[in-house]
Amino acid sequence: MDAHVLTGRVVTMTDDEAIDDGAVAIERGAIAFLGRRSELPERFAPLPPRRAGLITPGLCDAHTHAAWVGSRHGEYLQKLRGEGYEAIAARGGGIVASMRAIEQATVDEIAETLIARLKRMAALGVTTVEVKTGYGLRRALEEKQLAAIAMASRASGVPRVVPTLLALHALPPEARGDDRARAEYVASVGALVRASRDRAKFVDAYVDRNAFRVDEARAVMNVAREVGLGVRMHIGQFADVGGAELAAELGARSADHLEYVGEAGLAALASAGVAATLLPIASFVLGQAAPDVPALRRAGIRLVVASDANPGTAPSESLPLAMAFAARLYGLSTAEILAGVTTEAARSLEVEAGALREGAVADVVGWDLPHEDALLQPWGTGRTTFVFCGGHPL
Repeated sequence: MDAHVLTGRVVTMTDDEAIDDGAVAIERGAIAFLGRRSELPERFAPLPPRRAGLITPGLCDAHTHAAWVGSRHGEYLQKLRGEGYEAIAARGGGIVASMRAIEQATVDEIAETLIARLKRMAALGVTTVEVKTGYGLRRALEEKQLAAIAMASRASGVPRVVPTLLALHALPPEARGDDRARAEYVASVGALVRASRDRAKFVDAYVDRNAFRVDEARAVMNVAREVGLGVRMHIGQFADVGGAELAAELGARSADHLEYVGEAGLAALASAGVAATLLPIASFVLGQAAPDVPALRRAGIRLVVASDANPGTAPSESLPLAMAFAARLYGLSTAEILAGVTTEAARSLEVEAGALREGAVADVVGWDLPHEDALLQPWGTGRTTFVFCGGHPL
């Protein structure tokens, strides 16, 4: 029988209270029992339990750029010297530097790098990872990233992968400073979206100062909705240019960053039920102030926490580190953070994950920690004792 029994303090992320002396039984990929260890059905009694101090749902990282290759460590030093992200990008660094690396790599090389990264994420308790393109900036290179993401998602021992097309990440070098070339590029992205309907689940766009305008993103996102793809958006990282209102208009599943979004934008997001994905590692690396979390709470906006794993502004693969920063730098509570990396993250990605209940797919993590509050400390190392995705150990 392909079954496992896990014991420890169980946090279900449902309305139920945590179970101090709990047990989770996995059978055929699903949760067959969830409750007190003393109530475990007899048929599971012969199985030796795998013990943990704490058991939670698998974590969901709802915003990553994990399909990158190469390194931009020199830019990090420039940031430490006080240089701004936009200035570095204007000199040919930033996203264009990562585009050059994608251009030089093969699909296999990108996929191999991504698989290794996904396995390291899994070791940190992550069982679902959203992975964006966005370092291609040209159709053939964006398609190369999509192919690598698909290849990686089929590998054994990796978390569930949710692919997102982010061709509106930055202009390719040849389109900069040329209005006609810019318009042609945006139109080409719309065509790429149509061609990618079976390779991506979402389409993303970076709407900001020195990125893409609201009208450009609207044109591409309308194509996404037309072909049945979901919408996600980078907004307000450096300036409020109306991205929040556009995300609301489009019914986006998530609006991400939000360091600079005014009350009108927050009201629009709340009214449309758009989740806010917070990326504290990026604001830490860039030395930015946190988004206005109290205003997000007042508006009733659902909060997601993600790693933003990328080579430039969030060079980390650790969702637990983002959780620790969300607590210390953003002032989020344990309950907000845990929901933000489980139930709310899964909801924004439209995957059936993020909570433990009988009959659900068994995405379950055991931690060498005594309590969920301990998850928010910046351990700097993995504290998992077991990780199951779909009932299979990673």
